[in-house]
Amino acid sequence: MTTPWGEPVLSRFPEDPRDRLRAWDASDEYLLRHLAERPVPLSGTVVVVGDRWGALVTALAAHRPAQITDSWLGQEATRANLARNGVEPGAVRLLTTQDAPPERIDVLLVRVPKSLALLEDQLLRLAPSVHADTVVVGTGMVKEIHTSTLKLFERILGPTRTSLAEKKARLIFCTPDPSLVRPPNPWPYRYTLPGDVGPVSGRTVVNHAGVFCADRLDIGTRFFLRHLPAGRDGGRVVDLGCGNGLVGTAVALADAKAEVLFVDESFQAVASAQDTYRANDVSGHAEFRVGDGLTGVPSGSVDLVLNNPPFHSHQATTDATAWRMFTGARRTLRPGGELWVVGNRHLGYHVKLRRLFGNSEVVASDPKFVILKAVRR
Repeated sequence: MTTPWGEPVLSRFPEDPRDRLRAWDASDEYLLRHLAERPVPLSGTVVVVGDRWGALVTALAAHRPAQITDSWLGQEATRANLARNGVEPGAVRLLTTQDAPPERIDVLLVRVPKSLALLEDQLLRLAPSVHADTVVVGTGMVKEIHTSTLKLFERILGPTRTSLAEKKARLIFCTPDPSLVRPPNPWPYRYTLPGDVGPVSGRTVVNHAGVFCADRLDIGTRFFLRHLPAGRDGGRVVDLGCGNGLVGTAVALADAKAEVLFVDESFQAVASAQDTYRANDVSGHAEFRVGDGLTGVPSGSVDLVLNNPPFHSHQATTDATAWRMFTGARRTLRPGGELWVVGNRHLGYHVKLRRLFGNSEVVASDPKFVILKAVRR
């Protein structure tokens, strides 16, 4: 990536030589050019929110910024990119969306996330640290920045305007208004489930901002909850890509002997799963882990993996995450162990499962979704 401060070599995480997607885009480049050409003073506390693969903080490492991210993969990419470019350890402070932000922020750089809820939550959490002289600049591709995006900045921080578009990217300029009366933070959001979704019927859901379908039960999970495996007696179960943890919580409620591992690469998702599990006073053993799928889980140690894999990485449609999840499941399942997957019918997961496991069975289907089972032989 070419920047006013040099040309850092960057990669996504985990690294895959077949992956042609870059670790930055035109909106990252646009923001960095603006900081250099204006120029923006970077001597105070610089905070970068939503830096997807560490491109921004790697370029700005000499100014010792703090990065705030919801993505474990993004944070690991940042660590790798900083090391790859010879940045001294500790030059960049790595924080998650669950950590307390710096008490004072002099420059706030925001890579606009896909989730408007996550942006709302982060701006509300950061607002007390922003002062009248804080430089606030957002960035994103034109298709990512909407009127609702600008209204959020204006409602929470102060007057907001946008730049002209360059290479389909746009900047957001916000002037903080310390006298602004901000609304209370609505996140995390709680609601009660309907009465037709199996063991979790009528139970409480706790969703932190940015989690998929954070304000309602999505139809794919609803379908999955109605067809979960029954009649099991204990065993090690993984809710893989757990989101708010409803699937794993349903298993734990149905079988007190089950040991459930909740895994997601989103810090917000794992916090949601923990809070959902605790809100329902579930007995039994549970573990919550932020990470890259089943990496670190011992081979042959799991009896059942339940999975609703994502098929987007930010704005890119890709099956790379699903493939890593499926291969991880095959490695960690014991002989006879099962992987259950729910997905849109058109995604064709049965082809991948047959290639990996040598088998794939339809458990349930409707016009939109299919639930597949693959057995580790």
